[in-house]
Amino acid sequence: MKPFLAVLTRDMKLATRIGGDSLTVLLFYIMTGAIMPFAIGPDKDQLAQLGPAIIWISALLSLLLALDRLFRLDHEDGSLLAMRQASLPLEMIVVAKICAHWVTTALPLIVATPILAILLNLEIDQTLRVIFTLLVGTPALICFGAIGAAVTVSIKRGGLIAPILILPLSIPTLIFGVSAVSGGAIANAQDAALLFLAGFTLLSLVFTPFAAALALKMAAE
Repeated sequence: MKPFLAVLTRDMKLATRIGGDSLTVLLFYIMTGAIMPFAIGPDKDQLAQLGPAIIWISALLSLLLALDRLFRLDHEDGSLLAMRQASLPLEMIVVAKICAHWVTTALPLIVATPILAILLNLEIDQTLRVIFTLLVGTPALICFGAIGAAVTVSIKRGGLIAPILILPLSIPTLIFGVSAVSGGAIANAQDAALLFLAGFTLLSLVFTPFAAALALKMAAE
C-alpha cells in the first residue's frame, strides 16, 4: 500500500509544481462553456436545454489538454523505467497515476461546474444532476485517456495523436452522460442512461490498468 500511496502523492505534487497545467485545464473548461451562450444567443430556454451537453463537451475537451502529462514526462526522464523495477506491479502504478490525474484535473472541473451552470441558466436540480454525472463519468474519460497516452508515449508528438484515438472511445460516455441529465420524454430514460454511464466507468476501470501497462511495456522495448 505504501508504494501505491507514494506514486499517488508524487504525481499530485508534480501536478501542482509543474505550474499552470491544472489551472490551464480549469480556465479552458470555464472559457469554453462561457463562450457558448454568445454563439447560441440569449434564449434562456435553449441554453438550459443545451447546457448539459455544453458542460460535458467542455469537460471532454479540457481533459484532452492534460493527457500528455500522464506518462510522457516519466518516460522521457527515465522515471517510468525505474517504476517498472519496483515491487509495485505496473498495473497498480497506472491506477495510482490515473487517480492522481483525476484529482488534479477532473475534480477541479467538477467543482467549477456551478459557474457554468449559472451562465447556461441551469436549474439547481439540473446542476446537481450534471455534477453527479460528471463524478460518475469523468473517471471513464481519464481511463480512456490513459490508454491513448500509453499507446503514444514513445511516439514523437504523440500528444497530438492521443486525442484522435480517445475521442471515438469517449463518445458512449458523452452520450450517456448527457442523456442522464436530459433524458427527454421517455420514462426512466435518465436513470437508465446513468446506469449505462456507471457501467462504462466500471468497465474502463477494470481493463484500463492492464491495457495501459501492456502499452507501456511495449513502448519500453
